[in-house]
Amino acid sequence: MRPSAAPSTASFPSGGSSLPVSDWKTLERLFPYLWEYKWRVIAALSFMVAAKLANVGVPVLLKSLIDSMTPQPTATQALLVVPVALLIGYGLLRLSVSAFTELRELIFAEATQGAAKTIALQTFQHLHELSLRFHLERQTGGMSRDIERGVRGIESLIAYSLYSIVPTLIEVVLVLTILGVQFDKWYAIITLCALGLYIYFTVTVTEWRTQFRKQVNEFDSSAHTRAIDSLLNYETVKYFGNEAFEAKRYEESLDKLRQARIKAQTSLSALNTGQQIIIAVALVAMLWRATQGVVDGRMSLGDLVMINAFMIQLYIPLNFLGVIYREIKQSLTDLDRMFKLLEKEREVADAPQAQVLTLPLPPSVSFEDIHFAYEPDRPILKGVSFVIPAGKTVAVVGPSGSGKSTLARLLFRFYEVQQGVVRIDGHPINHLTQSSVRQAIGIVPQDTVLFNDTVYYNIAYGRPTASRAEVEQAASAARIHDFIVSTPQGYTTMVGERGLKLSGGEKQRVAIARTLLKNPAILIFDEATSALDSSNERAIQAQLREAANNKTTLVIAHRLSTVVDAHEIIVLDNGLVVEQGTHAQLLTQQGAYARMWAMQQTQEAQSSS
Repeated sequence: MRPSAAPSTASFPSGGSSLPVSDWKTLERLFPYLWEYKWRVIAALSFMVAAKLANVGVPVLLKSLIDSMTPQPTATQALLVVPVALLIGYGLLRLSVSAFTELRELIFAEATQGAAKTIALQTFQHLHELSLRFHLERQTGGMSRDIERGVRGIESLIAYSLYSIVPTLIEVVLVLTILGVQFDKWYAIITLCALGLYIYFTVTVTEWRTQFRKQVNEFDSSAHTRAIDSLLNYETVKYFGNEAFEAKRYEESLDKLRQARIKAQTSLSALNTGQQIIIAVALVAMLWRATQGVVDGRMSLGDLVMINAFMIQLYIPLNFLGVIYREIKQSLTDLDRMFKLLEKEREVADAPQAQVLTLPLPPSVSFEDIHFAYEPDRPILKGVSFVIPAGKTVAVVGPSGSGKSTLARLLFRFYEVQQGVVRIDGHPINHLTQSSVRQAIGIVPQDTVLFNDTVYYNIAYGRPTASRAEVEQAASAARIHDFIVSTPQGYTTMVGERGLKLSGGEKQRVAIARTLLKNPAILIFDEATSALDSSNERAIQAQLREAANNKTTLVIAHRLSTVVDAHEIIVLDNGLVVEQGTHAQLLTQQGAYARMWAMQQTQEAQSSS
C-alpha cells in the first residue's frame, strides 16, 4: 500500500533525544515511504552490521599480526607461516569492509530513490489539486526550491543517518566492549567520556547554529524568487527600463544571503575547533595510558597499535559529526517544508460520494442564486441566476469587474460558491468529481498561457491521444495551420516560456485549436478573439459558431458584435443580472445593453474613419 500523504498525529517523547518532537514527526512521516522497501531496508542494515564487524576486526587482526612478528623461540617455519595467513586475513577483512559497504549502498539505493520519487510525485499531484487561490498567491521560485531541497533532503538524511550515524554507533558499542573486556575499564571510560562530551558539544553548538542555516535558506529562497519573478516578467522590465532597479533588488537579496552565509561559516569554524580539541585530548589520554602499559609489560606492542587503530577509526567519522548532524537537521527542515506543502488543505475537494459526470447529449447549465466573493469584504456575484439550455449559446456581457470571468471559474469549480448552486444537466457540480466536470468543459481563455514546448504539443494538449491529422485539422479550423507550416520548423517550432515567441493573436488561435481538439460537451469562450484582427476575428467567429453547434456554450464578451447571434444575452453589472434577452430584444429595451451597443458602434465608426 502507498503511504498516506496525510499528516501524522503521533508524538514522540523528546526526553533523552537531541532532536525536537517536530523532527521525530518528520522521521515518522518518512518511515512508511522507506518501509515500502522493507526487504531492502533489512538487507541493507544486515550489510551495514557486517561491514562494521569487519571494520572492528581489522585492528584486532592487525594486533595479532604485529604480536606474531615479535621474536619468539619458535621454529622458523611457524614464524614465516603465521604472518602470511594473518596478512591474507587482514586483506580479506579490508576487502570485506568495502564490499559490504558497497552492497549496502547498492541495495538501499532503490529504497532511497523510490521514497524520493514517491514523495516528490505526491507533492506535485497535491499542488495540482490545490485551489486556484493558492496558486495565485504562491511564490513559484521559493516553492520550487522547497520541493528541490526536500527531495535532496531525503537522500541526504538517509545517507548521513544510515551510512554515518548508525554505523558509527554500532562501531562505538563494539569498540567499547572490546576495550572494556580485554583491557581495564579506564579505556572504555575515557572513550565514553570523550564521545559524550564530543556529542554534547556538537549538538549544542549545532542547535545554536541552526538559526544561521535557517536565515541562509530564507534569503536563498527570497533571492531565487526575485530572480525567477524578474525573468518571467522580462518584457515588463524592458518596457519600463527597470533593469538596474531589478539588479539592485536582486543584489540586496544576495547581500543578505552573503552575510548569513558568513555567519554560518564563522560558527562552523568555532564548532570544528572545539571538536578537534576534544579529540586531541582524548587521543593523548588513551595513547599515554596504552604506552605506559607497554612500558610496564602489561600490554603488547600489538595492543598499542590496536587501541590507536580503534581511536582513529572512531574519531575519523566523529570528525564529521558536526557536519553530519547539521546536514541531518537541515535535511529534516527541508523535508518538513515539503511535507507542509502536502499538508496544505484543498479548498475544493470531491465529496466522499461524488459521482462521475456522463454526458451522452449536450447538457443544460444553470446558475441558481449565486453569491460569491474572493475576499469577504468584496462581493463579486450577488445572487446571479440564469440558465444555458442544452445545445444553446448564452453570452454574458458587462463592464470590467462585473463578474463575467468569475462565472467560468465557478463552472470549472476552481472555487466553491458561498451561496447558491451551479448545476450541469441537473446535477449540482459539488456532487460530481472535479475531473469529470472539467473533462466535459473546454475553454478559450482571454489570457492564453502556453507550455514552453512545441506548437504541436500545445495544440495536442487538448487531447494528448489525438492523431497528427486531428491536430492539424483543429489548427486549420483555428486558422493557424498555414502560419505553422510556413515557419522553418513547422509544428516543431518552440513557442518559448509562456508562449512569448508567439504574438497575442497566434497564442489565442493555438488556444482555440486545442479547445476544438478537445471537443467537449460544454464550451466557454472568454474573450476568445480579443487579440485577433478584424478579418481573422470574423473568420474564426464563423468557426467558433460551427464548433458551438449542438454544444452548450457560454460566451464571455466585451465586444458585443461577437455575441449578436447568441440565443440569449445576459447583462451583468456590479455582480447582478440587470438585463437578459436576445440581441434584438435588448436593443428595443433601450437599457444598459443598448447603451453599450451604441457606444461600441460609435467607437468602431470613428476607428474605421
